[in-house]
Amino acid sequence: MPVLSNPQWELFAQEIAKGSTASDAQVVAGYAANRGNAANRAKNPEIQARVAEILAERQQMHSAAVVVAVEKLALTKEWVIAGLMENAQRALQRQSVTDSEGNVIEYRYEGSVANRALELLGKEMGMFIERRETGNPGEFAAIDNMSGPELLAFLAQKVAAVPPDEQDETRH
Repeated sequence: MPVLSNPQWELFAQEIAKGSTASDAQVVAGYAANRGNAANRAKNPEIQARVAEILAERQQMHSAAVVVAVEKLALTKEWVIAGLMENAQRALQRQSVTDSEGNVIEYRYEGSVANRALELLGKEMGMFIERRETGNPGEFAAIDNMSGPELLAFLAQKVAAVPPDEQDETRH
């Protein structure tokens, strides 16, 4: 989609793509401050499509810049892992720290640095799984304390709340 033919809409779309609120974007685009009009303007399909295009172009430019930087700096996964391993070794005092002339520099144990480097290395290796509770606060605690029949009733209620067209037909 090319630039919008209405210059105020284009400016509004650009401001929204920058992260401005609809109210702020409306004022920057030259419209009078009015939250209702701003909200309606933000729902305009042409403006929404233009915002999506601007964001996609920005993401494409960012991705291309990252590729160039990675190639130019020879940044690789191996380099990052090697750096993390070196930090962990030094922080654990298993590897000496030297100055530019090769003289050993006195250093101290840095447990938090070592732990962070080891954590990042472990995540890269898939050793850690992030677990998050989704749902309402305390919902899982309530489930843990349910008896068998209570749990079955709870699950039946949850299944009944799913619209029929979204249910897997193989369960019937």
